Amino acid sequence: MADTLADALAHYQWAWPGEIAKIAEFQALLDEPTERTGLAFTRARLEGHFTASAWLVSSDLQRVLLTHHRKLDRWLQLGGHADGDIQLARVALREAEEESGLTGLEGESRIFDLDRHWIPERSEEPGHWHFDVRYVVRATASEAYVVSAESHALAWRDIGGIAADADADPSLQRMARRWLERWRSE
Repeated sequence: MADTLADALAHYQWAWPGEIAKIAEFQALLDEPTERTGLAFTRARLEGHFTASAWLVSSDLQRVLLTHHRKLDRWLQLGGHADGDIQLARVALREAEEESGLTGLEGESRIFDLDRHWIPERSEEPGHWHFDVRYVVRATASEAYVVSAESHALAWRDIGGIAADADADPSLQRMARRWLERWRSE
């Protein structure tokens, strides 16, 4: 279990050596001078900040719960802002619970995926970067979700179908392929 985001990033680099440049971007944000470091986990850092997401898999490990995101109008994994919490695995688990209404979820502490993506300007907020740290979260009880105010809809989707869907969000495709590779090797 990684104790800090720095430890988790070091483990991720060991697991995914081909992503050194991406990891360096996340590490640079984490390594900002002390007076700014705390801001990296809040929306107050207007240029960009850490977020956390959940690759929420079904109990049979074959499906993932996706949200049709209300603000971005796209199918994505569940997740959101850290709001000052530096324990991003905890943030991912909390967001999965809040956005799905599911209980009995179990989260992993190791990073599953990293994705830096641009969030377009909206009237009250300038465009900015999300440094999204993604964790596996597993459903262990009922899979009957409740759609929150943040979503148009939720749906369990076949992970193999996402991996093969050329029209799927590229980061969803990458996570689906990564999950299938991992699941087959377990």
